[in-house]
Amino acid sequence: MGRGGAAVVGLLFPGQGAQFAGMGRELAAAFPAARATFQEADEVLGFRLSALCWEGPEEELVATRNAQPAILVHSVAVLRVIGGQCGPVAVAAGHSLGEFTAWVAAGTLAFADAVRTVRLRGELMQRSGDARPGTMAAVLGLDDEVLERVCAEASLAGGECVPANYNSPGQMVISGDVATVERAMELARAHGARRVVRLNVSGAFHSPLMRVAQAGLQERLQSLPFAPPRFPVVSNVTAEAISDVVAARDLLVRQLTSPVRWTASMRTMLDAGVGRFLELGPGTVLTGLLKRIERSARAVALGTPADIEALTVGGQQA
Repeated sequence: MGRGGAAVVGLLFPGQGAQFAGMGRELAAAFPAARATFQEADEVLGFRLSALCWEGPEEELVATRNAQPAILVHSVAVLRVIGGQCGPVAVAAGHSLGEFTAWVAAGTLAFADAVRTVRLRGELMQRSGDARPGTMAAVLGLDDEVLERVCAEASLAGGECVPANYNSPGQMVISGDVATVERAMELARAHGARRVVRLNVSGAFHSPLMRVAQAGLQERLQSLPFAPPRFPVVSNVTAEAISDVVAARDLLVRQLTSPVRWTASMRTMLDAGVGRFLELGPGTVLTGLLKRIERSARAVALGTPADIEALTVGGQQA
């Protein structure tokens, strides 16, 4: 518990896949701070990202280069609207792209710099997918160690297949070359996976196939000022709380080819005493994952005016 008996707050920021046509529209209509956030992003990028978020078309919004800044902007808009309502924040984490948003929340990355950077990150990842086509698949119902062995076995026949997201116990995503991932999908079924689903993605994210994107992202991050954070951010790569800005830069680059250790990251936040989790941005994916990791965790997703009104009126219920 924090001072005065208030629960220690941890912030969660969603990653790619949370986007949807209409995201942030009601928020911007209801709150000037949210509207100004979308307008700032439009000016930074030189096109109306806001219109793409609010109106679609969906096929353009889901493109990696668009989805990544869209989700970051929506999350920061919520953050600016709620201000200090959430109480003192002890630590934050973001899923993949969301880690950039977490560093914005911590005051380390300037919003404009982050918007430009994740737009570039999306473009670099898209190019990597074009240069070496890959895919990803969600696997439900297998232990982590079993699926790790499945990936290794599938890779013996050629190509790469690796764990990409350790999302929650029994829910993982694998990533790699198309044929190798397809072999792993069959092996996962043979080992008793409850469900195996190939994902509609433009590349093999969080796998060695993204290696060609690292140099461009590293160059961009090295050119940006990183301020000391107001609170630590849990790294996807190490699942450790990070406050060192040199390490932050390095880990954001390594993240492209490393698995997202989300289960371990949530354990880090719980072990740090976080008693109240707030997921800021589109969707409720991270709140759902957290409940699978720790059923007793107190978590609420904030993405719409109704969500924020509920926080204002009954925040202690979250």
